[in-house]
Amino acid sequence: MSDPLGFFAAIPSRVGVGEEFRLKIRVLGPVREVGCAGGWNTRKPGLKGPFNLNVQRGIRYVDNCLPEWTGRLKLDGGDMLAGASELVFDGKNQGAFPGDVRPVRVLEGLSWTRPGLHFLKVVDDASGLEGWANPVMVTENPPAERVWWGDPHWQTFFSDGIRCPEELYAFARDEGFLDFGAVSDHMEAITDAQWAYFQAATEEYNQPGRFATLHGQEWTHHDPAHGAPGHRNVYYRGAGGPVLRSTDSDCNTLKKLWAKLDAAGLEALAIPHHPANKTMGVDWDLGWNRKYEKAVEIYSVWGSSERHADAGNTRPGGVENLGGEVKGRHVVDALKRGYRFGFVAGGDVHDGRAGDAMHDESYPPRDYVPYEQGLTAVLAPQLTREAVFDAMAGGRTYATTHSRIYLDARVDPGAGRLELAAASEEGVAEAVLCRNGEDALALTPDGDPRVLTRTEDLAPLAPEEFCYVRVTTGRGNIAWSSPVWGS
Repeated sequence: MSDPLGFFAAIPSRVGVGEEFRLKIRVLGPVREVGCAGGWNTRKPGLKGPFNLNVQRGIRYVDNCLPEWTGRLKLDGGDMLAGASELVFDGKNQGAFPGDVRPVRVLEGLSWTRPGLHFLKVVDDASGLEGWANPVMVTENPPAERVWWGDPHWQTFFSDGIRCPEELYAFARDEGFLDFGAVSDHMEAITDAQWAYFQAATEEYNQPGRFATLHGQEWTHHDPAHGAPGHRNVYYRGAGGPVLRSTDSDCNTLKKLWAKLDAAGLEALAIPHHPANKTMGVDWDLGWNRKYEKAVEIYSVWGSSERHADAGNTRPGGVENLGGEVKGRHVVDALKRGYRFGFVAGGDVHDGRAGDAMHDESYPPRDYVPYEQGLTAVLAPQLTREAVFDAMAGGRTYATTHSRIYLDARVDPGAGRLELAAASEEGVAEAVLCRNGEDALALTPDGDPRVLTRTEDLAPLAPEEFCYVRVTTGRGNIAWSSPVWGS
């Protein structure tokens, strides 16, 4: 039996004093390839499935959870953590699906006894290994809005990814420890019958209060350098909607896409994806649809689309073999035009690991290795599909680079006041207020380097001015609050 190499632990980011919560944890080991295997009685989910390899793109399914492990992990949250003080892995009562004995567990009955920002450490005394869950804001009373973590952007083996929808949903919920998610495959590869199956799988895995699923699809119209409008990730608020393919004559332009959504009469979002790339990006000259384009994907495995590398972007989204990034097509350029977006982040996960993508290990050696996936934090009173959709449509979100950074950035545009709370187990290197696309104010922690809380007086925002906060951790992870505009 191998010793652990690390832990992936997740807890809710916002709870009330005395409110019970769950710790979800996987014990990690060396990365190993999981080959393809399937028979007449191979059920989903599983580990070895028939769709664990994409030969054309060279993507293979890998696992970083120990195949088996027994032991005890101590829980250390200081004297403010109530409940169990250890978590036992007995080799039997563990795993993510029937027959699975990997060290994956959920521990219930924990609670915090005092308000404030808290951290939870897990320790394996046998090996001396330590790990941390994400920070949590504990409020005196149950919070009116909670933080739900998700990734609304995954591809399956039906297009250019691996694994099937059920496997992706199960992994996201039980191993990626997400609260919500969406298969948003390239519709150009999907038949009408397959879309019906996608919608059925999405409905099956939608469990209000436990895991919320959105009906999603990626409308993929390449090469804005030659007039094509780029990609849009489309989501429906309800139980599905029409299939949208850029290769269909009734949906091969943005104008026709908007018309088809109008004709459906359904509430929908159309989110621009990796907008700064020359080949796959978005030409903002083509305009903005305020009815459907209420959010923009600021980060994915293709990098950050916030601003150009020349402006300080540490994760530029220019994929050189696809033309690199184009100045004028970044998110700040759209905001300067008056396009009003909330910020989301996604995986664009192709490796079957929604919520914990490992593209650097899943892909073969190549000139370009994607970044870590992004995550979207939704601020909503409850975990339902409708609440997630409404938060994304209303700018009640923030985006991160696969780190569950706590971020609460409240700006009163009229009074010119910023109230900020940010925390990360990785430490907070700085928080920057970006105003009208320029870095205007930089803040650093005063005491505990993991926590930054501050109230700052600002000049009021004039009409059409905007601002947002960018937080960078000690390990270089980033969180972006959704923008606030002047009246």
